[in-house]
Amino acid sequence: MHSAVRGLPAAARERVLHEAGADGVDALARVPAPVFAALWMAVARELDDEFFGLDSRRMKVGSFALLARASAAERSVGQALKQVLRGFTLLLDDIAPRLELAGREARVVVANRIVRHADEADARRFADETLLVMIHGLLCWLAGRRLPLTRLDWAHERPAHAEEYRRMFSPELHFAMAMTSIAFDARVLAAPVAVTAASLRVFLREAPQSVFLKQVAFGRTGERVRRHLRRAIASGDAQGPGLAALADDLGVSPATLRRRLGEEGTGWQTLKDEVRRELAIQHLADPRLSVEEVASRLGFHDGSAFHRAFRKWTGRAPGAYRPLRGTTQA
Repeated sequence: MHSAVRGLPAAARERVLHEAGADGVDALARVPAPVFAALWMAVARELDDEFFGLDSRRMKVGSFALLARASAAERSVGQALKQVLRGFTLLLDDIAPRLELAGREARVVVANRIVRHADEADARRFADETLLVMIHGLLCWLAGRRLPLTRLDWAHERPAHAEEYRRMFSPELHFAMAMTSIAFDARVLAAPVAVTAASLRVFLREAPQSVFLKQVAFGRTGERVRRHLRRAIASGDAQGPGLAALADDLGVSPATLRRRLGEEGTGWQTLKDEVRRELAIQHLADPRLSVEEVASRLGFHDGSAFHRAFRKWTGRAPGAYRPLRGTTQA
């Protein structure tokens, strides 16, 4: 959330966070889609910029709707995607996305045209994240389904929230690359655009939430699994239900559950790690709990195993998420 409001003065920052219902949200927690959507719109109205003030030129309010309408008028997904990328290139000065084809793989590459905020790595990273969320969300909407990405190359160092990229973009991640890019099956480019006049109106009426719900939370099965896992682990079942037990609760076979999660670009272990990571961060913020107690609550039998898993999830040690000495919980 810090990156989303960085372009606002202090008074405006507090106002938009309150307006979006985000002023009480833990900065380290996953922000619910409706909250982040409201925050995005509040910042856009404040700056008249749908790109969070991250580019030299404002992407004025209404620009995204213009791109959506123009791309929806094309016949194929490939033609529509080219229209989208051309539009972003015209609207933004600092970065320019382009489409590259190599056999059966298509890549959207984000090139930096102007080196701006060179000393502000967080701003450049968030700019790339924001652009890719919009491009992938539009691509999924144009195709009429969530399109799994086969690879994310990231022109930045690995951030603390890197594991979120597995859910947002792709399970295959590469950091500190020459350029940021996403890759997907090129065959989708030949598919017809699956947008009707009615679906266009709904998509724009619910934007920007509709954008990242198409891109990330389009899979209802994954969300149901996450809720079951979180409820079980938070209530004391440190390991959570097994795959077979959960599949039975959902009324499907384990094979069907695995297949549906795969279609949504995720998997059983990925979701379990996400839930344990979120709960770990939540528990570590409580000064009444030791690191060992947090590890035990999450089903780890020794602290070293928890340390290894947590570093894998976040890129940081558990101690980095502990409250500073002298602070108290509200």
